[in-house]
Amino acid sequence: MSSAPNQKELTGILVALVTPFTDDGSKIDQDRLKAHIDNLIRIGVHGLVPGGTTGEFTAMTIAERKELVELCVKFAAGRVPVVAGIGALSTAEGIELASHAAEAGSSALMVVPPFYDPVNLKQLKEMLGEIHKASGLDIMYYNIPSASGLVLSPKEIASLSEVGVKYLKDTSGNAPAFTELMFGHHEKITAFNGWDTLTFYGLAAGAKGSVWGTANVIPELSVQLWDAVAVKGDLKKGRELWQKIWPICAFLEEHNYPSAVKTGLELQGTKTGGLRKPFALLEGEPRETLLGLLKNAGCVTSE
Repeated sequence: MSSAPNQKELTGILVALVTPFTDDGSKIDQDRLKAHIDNLIRIGVHGLVPGGTTGEFTAMTIAERKELVELCVKFAAGRVPVVAGIGALSTAEGIELASHAAEAGSSALMVVPPFYDPVNLKQLKEMLGEIHKASGLDIMYYNIPSASGLVLSPKEIASLSEVGVKYLKDTSGNAPAFTELMFGHHEKITAFNGWDTLTFYGLAAGAKGSVWGTANVIPELSVQLWDAVAVKGDLKKGRELWQKIWPICAFLEEHNYPSAVKTGLELQGTKTGGLRKPFALLEGEPRETLLGLLKNAGCVTSE
């Protein structure tokens, strides 16, 4: 497997990054993005993953997705790795985004399989292999069957290591399969938890990290959970933190995820520009519920 100079071993809390827009939603707001990234890194997160589900990549043009990666690499300034989300519906588009991400200085790629018409394993391997060859970057396979329609066994996921996949973001919600990947196939693939309400389990079981959208909203608690469970092995402290974190994770999973995450930021005074239509920030009872959860966790003192 090739290794570009900017590649770093991935571990810890990798934030599935929101994409802040201008108030009219017409473009990426660079100032808001920089302020958010600086704050996350100051608090101690270990990496950034722009252009994924939380980042609303399906609502952005190819040019905007490239711009987002360039900005994230620029604003991270080498302090933490940037894993560029380059999910695409065609191999050609995936190669275009991957090659650009490598040139921009990304540390790795996160690739979700085509998510409208599912591919089979052979087709997926061909696509990932071509993306890896074109970019020279390690791939994080984004396993999200609910969106991609592609269900692979742990053994099949591990076989993706043959075509440049080094990491896994597991958003299947299948804890037994995730466990098999962590312990049965760890020599082939490094599994990261990507299902919010399984974060504590994943870290306690030995996952090398978590690709976590909730960390946009509760970065301090996210880093504290990592330090307690993964670094110090303090499960008692981890459980105390998880009691605050789990209700927020459960709420986010019950709603449109980017909408809920951006609403959480807005409730803390961080302007996001909202979401592109047809999606929107949460209103009414859901918004009030989230505000209460954030207050209970000590993340909001007043709206």
